[in-house]
Amino acid sequence: MATSELSCQVSEENCERREAFWAEWKDLTLSTRPEEGCSLHEEDTQRHETYHRQGQCQALVQCSPWLVMRMGILGRGLQEYQLPYQRVLPLPIFTPTKVGTKEEREDTPLQLQELLAMETALGGQCVDRQDVAEITKQLPPVVPVSKPGALHRSLSRSMSQEAQRG
Repeated sequence: MATSELSCQVSEENCERREAFWAEWKDLTLSTRPEEGCSLHEEDTQRHETYHRQGQCQALVQCSPWLVMRMGILGRGLQEYQLPYQRVLPLPIFTPTKVGTKEEREDTPLQLQELLAMETALGGQCVDRQDVAEITKQLPPVVPVSKPGALHRSLSRSMSQEAQRG
């Protein structure tokens, strides 16, 4: 199946107003594909010959930035479709849910107000905060291991067994 594509690029710049526009899209796709219902297959068992032929057609698809798609078979006319609206430009990073004056906005929910008041009263400090030294006092002492195998031997046999075996 052979395919050819034609793409378009448009760029425009207005230096006075410091504006620029750039767009690129795949405009036209022409592909050769087997034509349905147009094949021929013959077989001659006496001569041990076969003949097969498949018809081909050129499918054409044309898209535009105005959300219009035309498609069909080359030479038979194109059918035009209006695609549903989609945002063509990139999405904005931040869009407020409601833009308006302060009077039009809703009040902050009561639970959120209480949480904000508590955070402000604490000044960002945790109530149950402990210093690192206090936390480490509660931990058991760290015993350094001199040899990597020493800890394993002491756990596997008692000292008296080790002395008896030499």
